Amino acid sequence: MANHKSALKRIRANNAKRLRNRYQAKTTRTFIKRLTNTTDQAEAQELYKTVSSMIDRLAKKNIIHKNKAANNKSRLAKYVNSLATAA
Repeated sequence: MANHKSALKRIRANNAKRLRNRYQAKTTRTFIKRLTNTTDQAEAQELYKTVSSMIDRLAKKNIIHKNKAANNKSRLAKYVNSLATAA
């Protein structure tokens, strides 16, 4: 266990940040699933805007790696565009 006041505070702060990061990452994953399950092209485009900004925010805060963010956005964009060609 920590012996210094600052170390105890650090533990509390890190735990709070961890919970916040997990919440944001999980919410983004839920939106990604919602986007991949949709078949309506107009709805998918609107959801893509939301999901894209959420992914960018996670990468900016170093919750996920920037390359993972780019891969996710690219994969989702391909999916949304495939809906456009299928319709």
